[in-house]
Amino acid sequence: MLLTTTRPLSLTLLSVAVAGWLMDLAHPDTNWWPLALLSLGMMLAAARGLSIPASALTGAVAGFSFYGIHIWWLTVYLGLIPWIALVLAQTALFALGFVLLTLAWRWVGAWWRKPVGRLGFLPVVLAAVWTIREVVAAEWPFGGFNWGRLAHSQSETPLTDWVSWLGTSGFGFLMAWLSALAVVLLVEWRLDGVTRASVMAGALTFALVWPAYPATITDSIRVLGVQGNADAGLFAEYERGDNLRDHYEVTADLFGEDVDVVIWPENASDIDPLRYEDARAVVDEVTREMNAPLVVGAITRDGDLTYNSVLLWEETGPGLTEATDQYDKIHPVPFAEYLPAREFFYPLAPDLFDLVPRDYSFGQRDTVFTIDGHTAGIAICYDIVDNEIFWQMMDEGADIIFAPTNNADFGRTDQSEQQLAIARLRGVEMGRSVVNVSTVGTSAIMSPTGETIDRLPTYTEGYMIADVPTASHTTPAVVVGHSLEWFIAGLGLAALVIAGIARRGSPSWQRHDPFDR
Repeated sequence: MLLTTTRPLSLTLLSVAVAGWLMDLAHPDTNWWPLALLSLGMMLAAARGLSIPASALTGAVAGFSFYGIHIWWLTVYLGLIPWIALVLAQTALFALGFVLLTLAWRWVGAWWRKPVGRLGFLPVVLAAVWTIREVVAAEWPFGGFNWGRLAHSQSETPLTDWVSWLGTSGFGFLMAWLSALAVVLLVEWRLDGVTRASVMAGALTFALVWPAYPATITDSIRVLGVQGNADAGLFAEYERGDNLRDHYEVTADLFGEDVDVVIWPENASDIDPLRYEDARAVVDEVTREMNAPLVVGAITRDGDLTYNSVLLWEETGPGLTEATDQYDKIHPVPFAEYLPAREFFYPLAPDLFDLVPRDYSFGQRDTVFTIDGHTAGIAICYDIVDNEIFWQMMDEGADIIFAPTNNADFGRTDQSEQQLAIARLRGVEMGRSVVNVSTVGTSAIMSPTGETIDRLPTYTEGYMIADVPTASHTTPAVVVGHSLEWFIAGLGLAALVIAGIARRGSPSWQRHDPFDR
């Protein structure tokens, strides 16, 4: 039989709608991080005892509430249609994830008859099922939407160091386990209050006191990061070369400063210096006057192919400067930088997809630049959530990460704060400093342990000069890569299958909710 709950479904739906809102508040820019544990606990509790249709509906409400609020910034210039499409895709995955959570409560909870067994195993399975939904959403469809994960709410908290040990998925699993353990303890009526409190206190103490993975700082590189406050949005009314001029003017006031590298953001040169002499003259001058290489974002062409690129421009001889290296974005963003299956999607919304007039090509180059004896990994904008890019740059020997980005399309929303939090967490995960330089902000330099070295306010032209530590250590998160998240996902699915099969052959008394009195 299908288990149902005695609480009104309307109350359940209201609780998960509130939980979605609280989960958004846990992320930047509000950053009330303990709400992540509370909101997830509310969602896990709501999934218990529902019918399958009710569970799917509850999950859909939870997903729509969270993502509808969390990525509202998508509507600033692009309107409601892209926001609706992306939110509905995440809502569907949330609904499927909730069905699995309900089955975990029903099958795994009944499988373990003793409270000790349920406390030891059920929270693990619930956390693994939550991780399954995050892993799938990060990869599918069209490369996935790896945003708004549970771990992303914890970039500056007492729990942050866990990401260097477990990676993003493993860290999220740990947080989900803490929430699931709390919920199971609350509904496990056979345990006394002292036992419940002691178990939860022990789990929290374990999570909070676990030491950071030690960073091995090998050297430093003196960096100048420039935020031109360029009007670089999709619908900005700017003249050809305005973005380039904005970044040049900030940098020109610093000519002669002693730095090892100058970093400009994505699209900082809105004229391709590889093809146009006027843009080349500007980057040549900056390179010569700063006596340092320039890392600059530009849209480049190679025959009929167009790339979102970052160029390394440096002096190659007396009075000679040129691009000595180039990173072309390996995974352009679908429906933003290219339109998948254009012949199918374009007729569905031609006015909308006219905003994607060209399809950026998929880059084939490596992900690192060699600068002053250092190896800098390059991550353009949304690359910051692309796992494959980071595994590749670490394999290629990156000892620091440069993250040029353009946040102008999202206005004065919390999108840039969300992205900066992910960049910070990514740096701790990889054990590398991150130089996050944006056209309009938020720009910041962060150490391998996540501390802020320098930071600029949004929508203000400015610069950061700092001696940024480089590192050589390999964190456990880098070693395990995708292996841990697939193990967690496999564990969750295997537990569901085995418990489901065992339940079908069990006596009827083992099929009721073991947490009901």
